[in-house]
Amino acid sequence: MNIRPVERIITAMETSDGAGVRLRRSLGQTQFARHDPFLLLDEFNSDDPDDYIAGFPPHPHRGFETVTYMLDGLMVHEDHLGNRGELGPGAVQWMTAAHGIIHSEMPQQKDGLLRGFQLWINLPGSLKMEPASYRDIKPQEIPQVPLSCGGTAKIIAGHFGLKDKQTVGAVAGNATKVDYFDLKLVSGEVFECAVVADRNAFFYVYDGQVRSGEPGQVTSVDRWQAALLGDGDRWRVEAGDQGAGVLFLSAIPTGEPVVQHGPFVMNTREEIEQAVREYSAGTLTANGG
Repeated sequence: MNIRPVERIITAMETSDGAGVRLRRSLGQTQFARHDPFLLLDEFNSDDPDDYIAGFPPHPHRGFETVTYMLDGLMVHEDHLGNRGELGPGAVQWMTAAHGIIHSEMPQQKDGLLRGFQLWINLPGSLKMEPASYRDIKPQEIPQVPLSCGGTAKIIAGHFGLKDKQTVGAVAGNATKVDYFDLKLVSGEVFECAVVADRNAFFYVYDGQVRSGEPGQVTSVDRWQAALLGDGDRWRVEAGDQGAGVLFLSAIPTGEPVVQHGPFVMNTREEIEQAVREYSAGTLTANGG
């Protein structure tokens, strides 16, 4: 068995998006900061409502999936189909934009604090023009697994296996077979899990600091850093003295060209131009549900 090494570290940069929401962006800060099929990972974290209250007014998406995971605060979602959902602490929204969706994501004050993540996952070209869909997942629908040293794992998506027991996440069987775990590790805790060999994988440290890799050949990864992993069939991580909060993700790469224009992610420039024309003409979502 081979432990996956850290091949690249991407430090999140401070930026803003939507109507001025302040956030930290690791994956997606440039076209070279991706890890197929993962396109973007944003962390928003503020106790100042001025940093986020303007939110993300109505905007389109086509060609990929977005996953919003809340740690604190409240996010209200509305889309062109008339759907409305409220994501509170611990909740997840898994949205497959596919052919096209127009939606808004508006933070609401809840004790002043807003903290969470948004992940973009590319879709294979064969699925980019399928009807749009989404699912709101309540905190109690997300399995939690106690770890041997006192930490916990939330299984947002995929399959989580420790020894002879496997836990299926709230989302399973999606297009790229994503595994998405939120790990809360106590001080000095060592965690190791299997990773399917043909998948790309990375992790993001949102609290504390960790060391990842073979014992004696570890790489330190600090808060607000994403670590892209190399080949292997296992991942090993050790929390620092203050413990750690870590998102771990793996998925099957599409292996296809990526052409992005803002909220549209397709395989060719012609497909992007088509999306822009349809959005301008008001027909982006005409066949999307």
